[in-house]
Amino acid sequence: MPLRRPGLALVAASFVVLFQELTLIRWMSSEVRVLAYFPNVVLISAFLGLGIGALRAGKRSLLWLWPLSLVITAVATLVMARIAFTNLSPSEHLWLLYMDIPNAPVVKDVRPPIIAAFILSALSFVALGQFVGERLRDFTEAGKTLWGYVADLSGSLLGVIAFALASFTGARPAVWFSVVLIAGAWLFASKGWKAWLVYAVTGIAIVASIAALERSPFYSPYYALRAEHSPNSGGVYILANGSLHQYAAPLAPRRQTNAYDQTIAAGYPLPYLALQHPPRRVLILGAGTGNDVVTALANGAQEVDAVEIDPVILKLGRTVHPDHPYASPRVHVFNTDARAFLRNTKNQYDLIVFGTLDSMTRLSALSNVRLDNFVYTVDCMRAARARLSPDGGVALYFMVGNRGIHQKLFAMLSEAFGRPPLVRVENHRLFNEILVDGPAFEHLRTPAMTADIPRLMEKASLTEVPTDDWPFLYLDARRPPAFYISIIAVFLILAAIAIVASSPESARDQLRSFDAEMFLFGAAFLLLETKLVTQMNLVWGTTWVTSAVVFGAILATILIGTIVIQLRPMRYGIAAGGLVIALLATYLMPQEWLLIESVPRRLLLSLVFAGAPIFFASICFASRFRMRTESNAAFGWNLAGAVFGGLIESMSMAVGIRALTLVALVAYLASFLIARKSETRGSVTV
Repeated sequence: MPLRRPGLALVAASFVVLFQELTLIRWMSSEVRVLAYFPNVVLISAFLGLGIGALRAGKRSLLWLWPLSLVITAVATLVMARIAFTNLSPSEHLWLLYMDIPNAPVVKDVRPPIIAAFILSALSFVALGQFVGERLRDFTEAGKTLWGYVADLSGSLLGVIAFALASFTGARPAVWFSVVLIAGAWLFASKGWKAWLVYAVTGIAIVASIAALERSPFYSPYYALRAEHSPNSGGVYILANGSLHQYAAPLAPRRQTNAYDQTIAAGYPLPYLALQHPPRRVLILGAGTGNDVVTALANGAQEVDAVEIDPVILKLGRTVHPDHPYASPRVHVFNTDARAFLRNTKNQYDLIVFGTLDSMTRLSALSNVRLDNFVYTVDCMRAARARLSPDGGVALYFMVGNRGIHQKLFAMLSEAFGRPPLVRVENHRLFNEILVDGPAFEHLRTPAMTADIPRLMEKASLTEVPTDDWPFLYLDARRPPAFYISIIAVFLILAAIAIVASSPESARDQLRSFDAEMFLFGAAFLLLETKLVTQMNLVWGTTWVTSAVVFGAILATILIGTIVIQLRPMRYGIAAGGLVIALLATYLMPQEWLLIESVPRRLLLSLVFAGAPIFFASICFASRFRMRTESNAAFGWNLAGAVFGGLIESMSMAVGIRALTLVALVAYLASFLIARKSETRGSVTV
């Protein structure tokens, strides 16, 4: 049968799938505040919806469920955006998420919006999964299963590239949804003009509603942002996803007109006042809209290097901050990640300031690691110490919510500097603790404090210190919190119910059709992808560019591997052996080997480190996938496995990021065993 038309349809559908995934992850997180901390909810539910749809290929078409589900998702999301979902734990500061809707209805539980987002997102991908599954079946019936998979990967890669371009240009949600709906029109190409008319009206209604109810004028690659001038002072609130993120404070004395601003202004200069002489060169990590920059300039700094990851927040600092900190010729601005800057700079600093850069989002929808987690590790503090001048020091500002966070910060600096930090506990609105360490502050230690150092160091050694492999500042212990476990349990139950309910077959027939090998491939690959994306963000900087490039490179590597196996088959045993060796090598390789200054060498090591296991994993999957007589079912079970892998990714909170390699290896070995038994029986079934 001719495959040009189903091939183009498959590319279009896969493009829609990836672009819609990224759109919902960004948009739902910007509207429903708590989802900013759990973007993997949308990703995992997307896998579930796609898997259920693929398993339903050939059954009654659910195509109209797709635009209808988008309408329902948009309406429900906009409704939830007007409700304050919170809890009673002071450590989460969740009330700060709703300062722009002070009179909103209050629900004292954050689980309802998370579960609702999981269900809504899954529904919006079921019809797309069915469409993709049916096109894959077309290729299988023509004896070209892998070329169908190539078309699917090509559309996915184009989706990633397109959304990266949208992030670069600062496009808004109405544009994102327009791209999804315009590309999705291909799915209705054969439905006639009446269907097209209904689809067009539905699409226009969705886009118009989202555009009309949009409250944020700026979209950075990380947040939906807006600036609101304080009615009582000259300061400006910066809201991220509608929540209080920063306050551009009037720090010049003549501008402070109320007690709130005076309290803030009194806190920022404290580390400078403790120095014996003004610092010549200052580095500010997490410069934001510029409060720390104003302080450094006002306290004698001759050169200030200001590092901020978000380009739009930097722009707001230039335009709305009352003291115009970035206008000074003494300030050099760097729009990059703090860890990346520390690794790449050759400068020495008299003072390194860690601003209040705690993040409100994750570095990737694949990972439980937050955007700021690699800053608050002992490895980062050591990197900062290495960039100090001989008599330099570090100052860390933080809004500490509980004793556990204080202990981690204290122990982190103690281990990095070999001496405990000095701590100033005092609420200055934007931070309530300032920790300082390094030679610049040694003169502040009294004889009694010096004598107490051994006891404090011993006490600090008992604290679980965040590292680059376990970068979880906000966890009380090496285990997933009860909250995560309860959510994962709910998701597993919902996924099991959805899979059973998606097919009219009996439970026995469904169990018989279960493709354990494809399921394990999905779970293992999701864990491997999570680990690699997280580690590459550490190596190259925790920026949206890195995430987009790494994710795109992974898809490109899978695509290349699939084409290679189609044109020049590799023995499965060789590919499996290569995968095992590559996984063991990446596990045993110290992460520090990747954190080298030479960019060419770092790039080469990164390509080998991340590329080798992905390439061999793609060869193994393609080799087994091409043998399936029902490619849609194999694809569906593979996606169901990805759901499982995404849920158990929280194991990294207990075992660390690096150990995810071993969990993935176990899953791959189990799939190899199943393949061996299948070959012994002389058949492959799904």
